[in-house]
Amino acid sequence: MIARRAAHAEESAEVEVLFANVKKMKAVTKKIEASMARLDQSGRTVQEAIGPVYGNTQRLQTQNANIDRIQEAIDKLREPLDMRDREERILRSRPDRVGLQEYISSIDRTSQALRNLRSSNMRSNQQAILELSGLLQIGTENLEGVFRDMLREDSQPIEPLKQITTGKDYPRISSSKSGQLRTINQHIANYASQATRQGELPPSAKVYAHERGQYIMLSLQNLATASKSTARKVDASAIYRQGSNGIGSYAQGLQGMYTAEYDNICHIFSRDEWGTVLQATCQTSLTAFSSTLRDLDAHVRENMLTDCYLSYEIIEVVSGMSHQLESKTGELKHALSEAMRPVRETAKSSLSFLLNDTRTKIQQMQALPLMTAYLPPLSSIMRSLGDGGWSAPSATSSSTSIPTVKSFDVGADGLQLFTHYAADTLDTLLAALEARARSLLRGRSLQGVFLANNVCVAERMIRNSELDHLLSAAQPKLDAWRKKATQSYIDAWKEPSTHLLDVQFTAKAPRPPSTGAAVDSGAILKALNSKDKDGIKEKFRNFNASFDDLVAKHKAYKMEAEVRRALGRDVQNFIEPLYNRFWERYHEVDKGKGKYVKYDRQQMASALAGLGDVLGARGIGGKGVEEVVGMVEGPGESEQEGKARRRSEQAEVDKVLRRKSDGLVR
Repeated sequence: MIARRAAHAEESAEVEVLFANVKKMKAVTKKIEASMARLDQSGRTVQEAIGPVYGNTQRLQTQNANIDRIQEAIDKLREPLDMRDREERILRSRPDRVGLQEYISSIDRTSQALRNLRSSNMRSNQQAILELSGLLQIGTENLEGVFRDMLREDSQPIEPLKQITTGKDYPRISSSKSGQLRTINQHIANYASQATRQGELPPSAKVYAHERGQYIMLSLQNLATASKSTARKVDASAIYRQGSNGIGSYAQGLQGMYTAEYDNICHIFSRDEWGTVLQATCQTSLTAFSSTLRDLDAHVRENMLTDCYLSYEIIEVVSGMSHQLESKTGELKHALSEAMRPVRETAKSSLSFLLNDTRTKIQQMQALPLMTAYLPPLSSIMRSLGDGGWSAPSATSSSTSIPTVKSFDVGADGLQLFTHYAADTLDTLLAALEARARSLLRGRSLQGVFLANNVCVAERMIRNSELDHLLSAAQPKLDAWRKKATQSYIDAWKEPSTHLLDVQFTAKAPRPPSTGAAVDSGAILKALNSKDKDGIKEKFRNFNASFDDLVAKHKAYKMEAEVRRALGRDVQNFIEPLYNRFWERYHEVDKGKGKYVKYDRQQMASALAGLGDVLGARGIGGKGVEEVVGMVEGPGESEQEGKARRRSEQAEVDKVLRRKSDGLVR
């Protein structure tokens, strides 16, 4: 019990202590609350007192920052004005006085200042912008002058004939000077990009095109003059000789100078400017070149018969030059094509012109061998006309003609088209010769000889010329004309053949075999009455007279050796079978006395074989197409001598054609 009371007493004491501590805590809490209230009141009082001071401080800081920025802006406004005075002294001086590099650096600084002013977009800067722009324009113009002077140092006209004959390179601007020109051009272009319209050349490009364009034109001036002067010949009737005109040298010089100029341009201008600058630089010389081609074209049109070959040469030369420049520069193809257009149209019309002249004057057989020297341009022309287009009426005015489907056949074989044209020319020539023979020569036999001579000579000329491997297509037409000539000649031999025909009455007696078995002439004659025998005698007599007359005429004709042999064989093949049959049946009519039967089989064979004997002929040699067309020149003779000889031969042939005496040419 006592222990329990002691424990309760101890616990009571502890509770009293706790209550005492709680009271103390409450008292401390009240004191803290009172202190917090006083502190809060003091904070509000401090805030109310310090707030205006802090706001004023922030405003002052903002004002100070604005003042600093305004000061900076004022400094920037003053800076262009300050640098303008400094740069103006440099830019208004000549670049050679202050040094090119310093002058360019001043332009760079001025350009940068101008960009800064424009980006500020402040109205107060407008006057400064105008002043700096004017100053920059002055500096750019002075740079243009330096650019021009540097170009002129290397733009003295040259004589391209020296490069053409020696094979040396055409002069180019040195690499060191090209570097300076490139730097100047870049600075001029930077200013020009702000001042020029889109598509317009920068000032430096205009300067370059003018200075170098004049240099090229003046350098080529003598070649242009030579091209026009060499077109005129001493003998106006002389045929144009390949390479005798100066257009080849002119084109070669043009190509060389353009190629060199393109290299210069590539070292000075930017890649996107190369083409336009080259076109502008070459424009003046291209205009002069076009004028020269027009003059040559007028000359060709006035002398189409003799100088149409010059137009073919021009097309070949200019096309080759255009292709080379296109592969090198990628430019000028269209301009050169336009310059060549009149010549090309004239060349097209020349094909039909030559055919028409062949038809009317029989003078153009010479065209074919000459044309083989111009196969590339002729192939191009003929492809544009289409197969047979040279015979169409529109071929003479192809500039206004409507294109045909054939004219778009770019895959056509130009060589084959030329063979077709050559075959048409031969056909036209022989047709014209036949027409002239019909009007001037009496008798189909003589006309046939004349035509056969011309076919033979034409074929021989083909075999002995560049046409030999080209004109296989013409052989069928030649064969057709040869056959026609043979038929005309054989017509005369139909008269003696009519005397070798007889009438057989098979109802009276068995018909004797005509071939393959012996014929009893005596038995056949014995079966005839005296009137029929007299008829047989008359047939032999008439045949002999007609045959002897034709043999004499045959030997008197002036035939080519090949023609004489061929016609002799044709006559033999025609007459001999008929005569042999008639002789076998009736040769006993004069019992071997030869009064009526003048030729036996062997004698007839010998007489007919003699028709092809060239040595036995009394003629002096065939007069054929050589004399008519005047194609072949004598060995070692000059052009004038050849022309005189051909005129003499033409006069002789005209006499031969007009000579009519029983259908014989003696």
